[in-house]
Amino acid sequence: MLEDMGKLVVVMGIILVIIGLAFTLIDKLNLPSNPFDFHFKWRGIDVYFPLGTSLLISLALTLLLNLVFLMIWLMRR
Repeated sequence: MLEDMGKLVVVMGIILVIIGLAFTLIDKLNLPSNPFDFHFKWRGIDVYFPLGTSLLISLALTLLLNLVFLMIWLMRR
């Protein structure tokens, strides 16, 4: 049981490193902002509401997790 937990921690660490590298590379690309990301400036207060980016990330994660669950289901069949 502890061996499985160790493998899980290693895999999660690798995933976090990949996500960190992706954020670093995306930041250096200077991509234009999503048109559905809202940025308000009012009396010296900046409010940034990334609605479009949140929707895109949600869609991507939903598709990814559905593929993972489908693969797990097919392997158990």
